[in-house]
Amino acid sequence: MEQNYFQPEHQYYRSEQSIAQVMSQVMKQVYVKMFLALLVTGFVSMWAAGSEVFLNALFANSWGIWVLMGAEVLLVIAISGAINKLSSAMATALFFLFAIVNGLSLAPIFLLYTQGSIASTFFITATTFGAMSIYGYFTSTDLSKFGSILVMALIGLIICVVVNIFVASSTLDWIISGAGVLIFIGLTAWDTQKIKQMALSMPDATNGRLATIGALSLYLDFINLFIYLLRFLGDRR
Repeated sequence: MEQNYFQPEHQYYRSEQSIAQVMSQVMKQVYVKMFLALLVTGFVSMWAAGSEVFLNALFANSWGIWVLMGAEVLLVIAISGAINKLSSAMATALFFLFAIVNGLSLAPIFLLYTQGSIASTFFITATTFGAMSIYGYFTSTDLSKFGSILVMALIGLIICVVVNIFVASSTLDWIISGAGVLIFIGLTAWDTQKIKQMALSMPDATNGRLATIGALSLYLDFINLFIYLLRFLGDRR
């Protein structure tokens, strides 16, 4: 009788332990892939900023930056839309290809801002991102209700960015930058919690692909947060 009494508790403990192991494994893969992608982006961006051949080709053609941006959008759509059809290796390869293309498109920031301010802003971004990601992982608050608001705010932000391309308002640019910082701080926490919840509900066989799509989401949050913070904190050359 004593053995039967403790058996359910033991099984529950092992189940909880298994869940924790799955979440830990997936999140480690997410952060490792994201970290490596940021390294790739950083190295590619610094190389491109020091390459006269690349810079001449980029600035000699007004459509050059648009081609890079278009390639980024297509890669995000390809990874997100076909993630269930792609192998884990192919999804990872496309993700790192995206990191390379993004590094090329970010090269001009090394011409606009001092390296010291870029480095300090990167550190601030990493600290802020880390704090919000930890909050999103450990909080018991359901952030899904805030997620829908943040997505709508992001759509509004994109519309404002497009409008300001034609209006060229410095005031609107500051408002966009401030809103961008707040939106991507919130998205970092929400995306982290969403990845954690997906790790609990999806089969173990999909962990590799989940780690890639999760890394892509957090990578985009980090990069955008960095760019908007740089507008405030960056020292122009």
